[in-house]
Amino acid sequence: MSDSIQDFLSKLHHPALASVDLKLDRMWRLLSLLGSPQKRLPPVIHVAGTNGKGSLIIYLQGVFEAAGYRVHRYTSPHLVRFSERIVLAGKEIDNAYLEKLLKHIAPILQTQPATFFEATTALAFLAFAEKKADIFLMETGCGGRLDATNVIDKPLLTAITPISFDHMEYLGKTIPAIAAEKAGILKGGICCVIGRQPPEALGVIARRAAEVSAPLYRMGHEWRVEGAEYQSSSRSLTLQPSLAGKHQYDNAATAVACIEQLPQFSITDAHIQQGLANAVWPARLQKITEGKLRDILPPGIELWLDGGHNPQGGEVLAAWMHEQNKPIYLVCGMIKGKEMTSYLKHLAPYAKELVAITIPDEYQSQPAAQVELAAKQAGMEAACAPSLENALQTLAAHAKTPAIICICGSLYLAGKVLAANGET
Repeated sequence: MSDSIQDFLSKLHHPALASVDLKLDRMWRLLSLLGSPQKRLPPVIHVAGTNGKGSLIIYLQGVFEAAGYRVHRYTSPHLVRFSERIVLAGKEIDNAYLEKLLKHIAPILQTQPATFFEATTALAFLAFAEKKADIFLMETGCGGRLDATNVIDKPLLTAITPISFDHMEYLGKTIPAIAAEKAGILKGGICCVIGRQPPEALGVIARRAAEVSAPLYRMGHEWRVEGAEYQSSSRSLTLQPSLAGKHQYDNAATAVACIEQLPQFSITDAHIQQGLANAVWPARLQKITEGKLRDILPPGIELWLDGGHNPQGGEVLAAWMHEQNKPIYLVCGMIKGKEMTSYLKHLAPYAKELVAITIPDEYQSQPAAQVELAAKQAGMEAACAPSLENALQTLAAHAKTPAIICICGSLYLAGKVLAANGET
């Protein structure tokens, strides 16, 4: 990324505004000043949820592209490059176009200040409106009801992935409260595909759907997934998703359920299978097979990376750890405000040792000592290291091959890991 783009992006962090501000008034005013690009978008699939939003979107992208359709994609946060957030017809936005849009929006932000996410979402809408595509896959940033993305009056489809505890300072302290915010993306007459949910979340979603007359297509009701087998009244399919972990069968199945609600697209079972098999989504139980960090470790020690960071993310990672037949060591860094002990308790039965680090160059990072303390409270053997590289060297010295080292705890850490390993 050029220095001028980085400078523009840094200026979007408006000091007078919170980094997360769940209101829509400023977003509406900003979009109006930009010519209301949200009204000129391709057909939108709007996705909310706590976990699995990105995986669902990446599976859908793969399926649509396998069927020959052009796909826009908006996700956050990015891992290494800001341009990861804005994918135009299958390709990340290029630096020249991004710089042009930043220069266009900068003077408008002088009269209508906005949070970083509001400003970059408005910028992304400009790009998505100007470039042609057949479908636009859009992920909420935080919540749903008052999220900056929730300005689309008539999406083609909405979807809600599993709801769990996260962003509780903004969304509420209980599952029903969080579910009420996520259900804010439901629109009258627009079908919402519902992934696996706690009963208390599903009840809240169902009540909201009744209020706005939004039909629901729910896992466990209108469609089911058992292991790798997807079943509905119109389709039976054995799923073969590319991403690791049993939870990916749920995410892949939710993608199939979405496709079933879009009969206007010509998508076959073969397109679905190809799209699921081709999906690539870094830092979601990703095996790192080459690069600078991989080279630190001796043969016989696998290196894995996972960006899960809340209790449900810990549960998913623990289920994967339970399936491995090798000792597992963890390098962990986390962001302030996360439920550290709840996350780590899931991992404790399967981890031989954890080394905590402070996420480098990240002001929101928990100090390594706090992560170490939380790990010990969760029942782990734990220590601190001054750097990621030192943590890997420490665990490599302790591990007997074959073994696994998994770096976990934060998408922000995952981005630093990929950059340190040589991603650009």
